[in-house]
Formats: sequence, C-alpha cells, structure tokens
Amino acid sequence: MKQLIECVPNFSEGNDMKIIEQITDAMKTVEGVNVINVDPGKATNRTVVTMVGEPQAVCEAAFRAVKKAGEVIDMSKHKGAHPRFGATDVCPLVPVANISMEETIQYANKLAKRIGEELGIPVYCYEYSASVPERKNLAHCRSGEYEGLKEKMSTECWKPDFGPSEWDEHVARTGAIAVGARNFLVAYNVNLNTTSVRRANSVAFDVRERGRVKREGNPITGKPVKDENGNNVMIPGTLKSVKAIGWYIEEYGIAQISMNLTDTTITPVHIAFDEVCHKAEARGMRVTGSELVGLIPLQSLLDAGRYFLHKQQRSSGVSDKELIKIAVKSMGLDELAPFEPNKKVIEYILEDENNKGKKRLVDMSLTDFTDETAYESPAPGGGSIAACMGAMSAALGTMVANLSSHKRGWDERWEEFSQWAEKGKALQNKLIKLIDEDTNAFNKIMTAYDLPKKTEVEKKIRSQAIQTATRFAAEVPFKTMQLCFESMLIAAKMVEIGNPNSVTDAGVAALAARSGVIGAFLNVKVNASGLEDKEFAEKLIKEAETLVEKAKQKETEILSRIKL
Repeated sequence: MKQLIECVPNFSEGNDMKIIEQITDAMKTVEGVNVINVDPGKATNRTVVTMVGEPQAVCEAAFRAVKKAGEVIDMSKHKGAHPRFGATDVCPLVPVANISMEETIQYANKLAKRIGEELGIPVYCYEYSASVPERKNLAHCRSGEYEGLKEKMSTECWKPDFGPSEWDEHVARTGAIAVGARNFLVAYNVNLNTTSVRRANSVAFDVRERGRVKREGNPITGKPVKDENGNNVMIPGTLKSVKAIGWYIEEYGIAQISMNLTDTTITPVHIAFDEVCHKAEARGMRVTGSELVGLIPLQSLLDAGRYFLHKQQRSSGVSDKELIKIAVKSMGLDELAPFEPNKKVIEYILEDENNKGKKRLVDMSLTDFTDETAYESPAPGGGSIAACMGAMSAALGTMVANLSSHKRGWDERWEEFSQWAEKGKALQNKLIKLIDEDTNAFNKIMTAYDLPKKTEVEKKIRSQAIQTATRFAAEVPFKTMQLCFESMLIAAKMVEIGNPNSVTDAGVAALAARSGVIGAFLNVKVNASGLEDKEFAEKLIKEAETLVEKAKQKETEILSRIKL
C-alpha cells in the first residue's frame, strides 16, 4: 500500500489571488500531488494550502512552492493579523497513511536542508523535527516575528538549523521558514459578539494550555512572578494541546479566538467550542459561531455530532450526513460562510479525487442500480446484491433502535437504544462499501484473465494474478456473510427489547440479513473452488457453512418471537 503524507504550507499572502495562484500552480506541476484546499484570509493576509500525496512528490511540490513564494512575496512590505516571519511561514508534513512519524521526520529534515541550501532561506525545524526542545513549539520559533528576525538570527541560541544566519537583501525579502513533522492539526476559530481584542485574548488565555502570566496583585497590570531561573510563572489554561490567541477580523467586524488544536484525541473540536462558550459567558460575552481554517478529519465532525446529540439525550445512530449537520449547526460553522463538507473533510476530498471518472454502484439511484443489475453484464451480481440486502437489514435494525430511543415513556432508555443504533449504522456503512467491493473483486478476476500468456514468464505472472484475484473474490463475500450475520443480531435484539410497534420491521431485517448470508455464501463457494490453495479454500468454506447454519437458526429464533 502506498504511503501518503499531507503538507500544509502557510503563505504570507491572502489578498492577491494572482500571487496565490502562482504558488499553487508551482505545486500542481508535480505529478501525483493533490492540492485539495486553498484557504486565503484577507485580514490575516495569509493563505493555508493543503496537499496530499506520496512523500517524495509532496516534498518536491513543497520545495517548488517555497521557491515561488520567495520570488513573489516581499516580507519587508507584509502586514497581517496573524503571527508570521516568512514568505512561506510554516511548512509541516503530516503522516496520513502507511507511514510512521519517524519516516515523516526524515522527509521533513531533508526538505528543510534543501530549502536552506538551495534557496538560501533560513530554516527552523519544529515539532517532532526540532533539533532542540526550545524549538519544538512553533510559537517559540516564530517569536519576535519578521520584525525581530534580524536580531534573533544573530544570537547563537537562535541560529537557523539550515540556510544562512546572516541578514542580507535576500533574507529581508523571504524571511525565515519553519519546517517540521507533526500530527494532524485542526485550525479552528471561535467567533465572539465583541470587537475587543483584549477581551478576546482574555478568553484565549483562559483556555489555551500555556495559559497566562502569573502576576503580583492586579492580574492584568501587576508585576510578573518569576521562577528561580528568572522565567515568567504561568497559570495554565483549561485545554490541553491547544494554542490560542485573540484577534479582530475586520472583514467580519468581530473578534475571534484563534486556536490550533494540536491533538484532537486530547481536546476535540466540540470540547474546545464548549469551553470557549463557558469562558466567554463568564466574561460577559457570547459565542456566535465558529469557522474551520483548512481541513478537518471526518471523525472529528462525527464525534462532535454525537456529542451534541447526546447532550440532547437523542440517539446518535444516524447517518454521517446527519451527524455532520448537527455538528455544523451546534458550533455555528456556517456563520461566516457556507460549510461544504466535500471541501472541508479530508476523507471526502480524497474520496472524490480517487473516484474521479469511476461509476460507483452506491452513488446510483435505486432505479439505476436495479437497471444496472438487470443488464446483460455479469456484474453487479449476487455478491453485490447480498451486501445490499445486508445493508438494508442493518438500516432497518437501526431504524427500530432509533424509534425505540424516542418512544414516549422510554426516555430513560435513550442511551441504551442509541448504542444499538450506532452498532447498526456502523454495519450499514461497512456493507454499503462491500456492494462496490464485490463487483471490483469480480472485475479484478477478469483483468487477470486478460493478461498476456505468450511466454512462460507471462503465463506465470498471469496465473499468480488469477489466484490472487480469486482469493480476494472469495474473501469479500465471506466478509459480507460475517457482517450480515452481525446485522441479524441487531434485529434479534430489537425484536426482544425494541418498540413493539416496529417488531415486524425487525423481522424483515432478519429475513434480509439471512438472505445476505446465504447469497454471499454462494459466491464464497464458487470462487473458493477455483483456488489452488486447497487448505485455505476448505477452511474458508467450512467457516462459511457454519455461518449459514447459524443464520438459519437465528432466523427461526427471531421469527418465533414475532406473533402475528
């Protein structure tokens, strides 16, 4: 499986689209790199770009972008609300798939070295790439910003990791750059009903991990308290792995809390939002909404949707689309501009890129899907239909759980049914994917059979490809069988404890799932019969036969509970 990394360079230009396009065009000259988001900000005079691809290609695209930015942006003339010290202010690499942080660090260090040596730009390595602990924090690397860079570079402790350490006309134009490897960071701003930067900063200091300076007497004007080493003593904020400042956005006429959530497993977006709400209210302000800068992982929005549904004591076993809608409305992510998930959620963007030009069964209308099945081509066939029946079963079981969670008089049981609905929805999602996967498995077999077979080498390659594809074509419907049977367990539980008015719906769910198990078994059996690895084939068929018997028994058990 190929390795994927994300790169999120920030450029010190957010107003002149001609300049921004020159930089992004430089990235797009590299084959295999997807520039999936360009987010310019007028008030900050800063553009955040997100690109994804294999490490070598991404690093090459980043280098070309940094080079172009140094040519078209003059830092000596730059003004903007966001802290910055270079034309390309920061360039982090983020591991996405099949690559470790250690490997990502190596790529970041190679990129930093190349930028310093070939482009003559001072480079500071930060986060996991930091050469010393003091440089791990981006804020420390960027302290003093562009205006203080000349003096900073002249000190021994802040000599750049790569590139020149002397100030000259070239460095005056490009400034410096921070290059590093880090985990996925969510840039998130919360909007306040105030224009006061000082009051916004008060809230930012309340919540950010670093907190605020401890002072003697008056907490605002008092003398800073020092430790034994002469450093300011800090009063920590309430949110771990959060950096935050307050600023005024002239474009919208509001003050914001601008946050970087450096580890959403520690402080998720929804927790950051709620905490800012509480702290703002305590200071006489109100949160009016929020905005995402750049992209966000799908899971962050799904978790937020579930969080706000749980606060309402409602079932969270609903579609991803509904969870995202709840998250957007709860946090006001659409206050300043429409929130478009296909342009903000990294998985959706990558999915769109990967599926360009492909016709997916799951994207068809029900009429088109059935027409496609009826067509004279052999795929989609029984395996895809079995997965579809399983998905329908899981959906029906989830429906009964959701109806039960909202049944009048059962209010205290909402969480119990919500958990069952979430299980059913997860099964539905997996089975939906198997609808196309089963057809893809069949197509792989056909592709293998079409390979050339003129020479002995070609025959060997073809034979191996056929066996690999056939094994995959047997494993996919076996997975369908397993998930269909799990869907039967949801149906069985809903017949037992669910809303009595929907018991027959759970019965239909059981029938559909049983049919999915047996239908998928036919595909397992026919494909396993073509495998040369007889030991694997026999083991798979035996396990599949056991699942068929269990499904039949479970169907009888479920139907016996339904009294018509």
